[in-house]
Amino acid sequence: MDIVLALKALIMGLVEGFTEFLPISSTGHLILAEHLLGFHGLEEKMKVFEIVIQAGAIFAVCWEYRARIAAVLTGLGDPKQQRFALNVLIAFMPAAVLGVLFSKAIKAKLFAPVPVALAFIVGGFVILWVEKREKANPAMARINSVDDIKPIDALKIGIAQAFALIPGTSRSGATIMGSMIFGFSRKVATEFSFFLAIPTLLGATVYSLYKERALLSASDLPLFSIGTVAAFVSAFLCVRWLLRYISSHTFTAFAWYRIAFGLMVLVTGYTGVIVWAD
Repeated sequence: MDIVLALKALIMGLVEGFTEFLPISSTGHLILAEHLLGFHGLEEKMKVFEIVIQAGAIFAVCWEYRARIAAVLTGLGDPKQQRFALNVLIAFMPAAVLGVLFSKAIKAKLFAPVPVALAFIVGGFVILWVEKREKANPAMARINSVDDIKPIDALKIGIAQAFALIPGTSRSGATIMGSMIFGFSRKVATEFSFFLAIPTLLGATVYSLYKERALLSASDLPLFSIGTVAAFVSAFLCVRWLLRYISSHTFTAFAWYRIAFGLMVLVTGYTGVIVWAD
């Protein structure tokens, strides 16, 4: 195995895991990391690699919430579990439908450093606005449990998640901020974002792997395994950390990170310090 390539696979896996569930865009970070690490001649293979390592992050959330997932799967005769499953399905549909319809066009036009950087900055200001609104109106949070979510609430979150089809926006950022705008408490917004990630990321992974199946090769298994395991471990640690963090902090720090990171990409690209590919 090429040691340098294995190290790059490890880094990409860590980037995926540490950014997938934070409101800072895993897709955006992966696009930028891929440009920095330089996978020359492997661009097509990297499409499949990034799809596969995403599965590691999905498994991390499934493991963290295994008890609730088991309760839903074994208790679908229970109205409470039925309502929860229906809400996740409703929230999943907008992004799924729009992703199938427009994913090719989005990848052709927006999967590049400059659009990603701009989405980082815009998303950062959105988070600042949501947090300012939350601070001014703390009583707006009316949903304090995932079991209190109604189908209309789930549909609203699904529409918010659809904005994350724009790379650099952040799926978790769109769903968490959207949830808070629509009256979810910070904790419920974060937890529902985790639950919604399971069908969303799993569906995207299966669909993308099917489309890119011609690029799959048994010889890539070692590298894919390194990336997937790294994504699983880092995502698991990140989910645990985020749940503790939001109990006493806002998302403002992530907003400033997004703005600073986006500006860094634009400035380094404009000055030639880093040559970002178009």
